[in-house]
Amino acid sequence: MEDYLFYITGWTFLEIPSLRWISAFVAVLATFMLQKFLLRRIHGFASYVAHKTETLMDDLLFEAAEKPLGWLMMIIGFLIALQLLNAPEDRFPIVSVLFEGGRIFCLVIGAWFVWRLIDGLTVFILAHEKETKSALNGQLIPFLAKTFKVFLVLTVLLVVAQNMGYSISGLVASLGIGGIAVAMAAKDTIANVFGSIMLLIDRPFVIGNWIKTSEFEGVVEEIGFRSTRIRTFAKTLVNVPNSSLANMVIDNIDAMPRRRVKMRIGITYSTTAAQMEQAVAGIEEILRQHPGVDQEFSLVKFDEFEESSLSIFLYYFTQSTNWSEYLQVRQEVNLQMMALLESLQLEFAFPTRTLHIEPQHAPLSS
Repeated sequence: MEDYLFYITGWTFLEIPSLRWISAFVAVLATFMLQKFLLRRIHGFASYVAHKTETLMDDLLFEAAEKPLGWLMMIIGFLIALQLLNAPEDRFPIVSVLFEGGRIFCLVIGAWFVWRLIDGLTVFILAHEKETKSALNGQLIPFLAKTFKVFLVLTVLLVVAQNMGYSISGLVASLGIGGIAVAMAAKDTIANVFGSIMLLIDRPFVIGNWIKTSEFEGVVEEIGFRSTRIRTFAKTLVNVPNSSLANMVIDNIDAMPRRRVKMRIGITYSTTAAQMEQAVAGIEEILRQHPGVDQEFSLVKFDEFEESSLSIFLYYFTQSTNWSEYLQVRQEVNLQMMALLESLQLEFAFPTRTLHIEPQHAPLSS
């Protein structure tokens, strides 16, 4: 038995003792088994946590980390096996290359995890937007995700080049000079990109909103990378650069919680004070009884003696902000007010003017 153990432990291969070969093999085997075991445990734990929590963030994190974690464990096990093997670098220069390659693979795996996490967050944000109807910008979110991925790839390439012994200072300086040239040539495009980002952050409007500026009015159809498309009520399409739109004063009509009605009713001067009181009280009752009128605030007042009418001022809000429903409420209220004034035998006034002509006297005879 002792001779057998001496035979197993005493031989060498490529000038490396057998115990080192055995240790490296055991490390690789243990890593493979541990990887399978831990991945099953992590998957089970992730499923348990997913059922316990309502948020999807933990699901995205586990899903993004599952595959990269398995490869990372294999790379770490491979590096441990190389360390246990402890091969002489003068005879095996490839060992240093393998160590360097292992570190680079770890960096790439980390970038892969971030890449998968960006994809998961993009899907999560877009799904959350549809559920809550908050309408974050469905087109700008994927653009930002792609931008982060580009920066991620560039960063990984620069770090990998530096780890491989290449000097990146000259490359960074070249990129700086080239960036200045590109920025000068494409300053309008860059301004529009930042305008898109500001529209996303400030969110003065979303797709489908009716907006009004000093230059145009219409419904937002698309918020793009460079410009925003507005469909006017004349059915024309206006393309506005995002850099200009971000600096405009924008009146978002659809953002109001209620829609206002402000109007005047003129009735004739033949109206008596008692009839005016009945008319005002009747209009107040119409507004109180109508289900489409918001009951928080309303005004009905006889406020002015105008040139050709007695003016009643109305100020109220409709509960719905929908344009069609708003007009329907106004129509119903107006018809009820007409019926009320007819029942009170009152007439609507219109601009009139009365001319008094004095009779001419005949000249006195001489």
